[in-house]
Amino acid sequence: MDDRETARQINSGAIHVLRALRRVDRLAGLPSARLSALSVLVFGGPCTIGALAAAEDVTSPTMTRVVDGLEEAGLVRRTVLPGAGRPVEVSATASGTRLMRRAAGRRQDAIMAGLTGLSAADQRALRAAAPALDRLAGVLRTSS
Repeated sequence: MDDRETARQINSGAIHVLRALRRVDRLAGLPSARLSALSVLVFGGPCTIGALAAAEDVTSPTMTRVVDGLEEAGLVRRTVLPGAGRPVEVSATASGTRLMRRAAGRRQDAIMAGLTGLSAADQRALRAAAPALDRLAGVLRTSS
């Protein structure tokens, strides 16, 4: 298999896995944009709206609306950074952290259940490939 075919298969597989997980994500009760932003805050830590917008590849006004919804739901809080003028740091609340950890757990459970439907050879191949996929994601983030 050449590099183009490998890239096509990784792209296709990633899209299909994420589509299959949408059903699981809906159980969190949040629109996907809010769930994704909350994930950045829970697993990456507090950050400014600008940094959160960059992480999610959206504009700051769009992220402000996402954060507004999360704040109204009691899942995040804004804190004005001292001596920084207007910059605001956004962090997950305890409630937001619990919700995100449950959502991530459901995703992991769904993936684990899916793995059991695969052959032992496919399970071994995915276990071996998982760290490389993480590294690929890191390269793609820094190169794009």
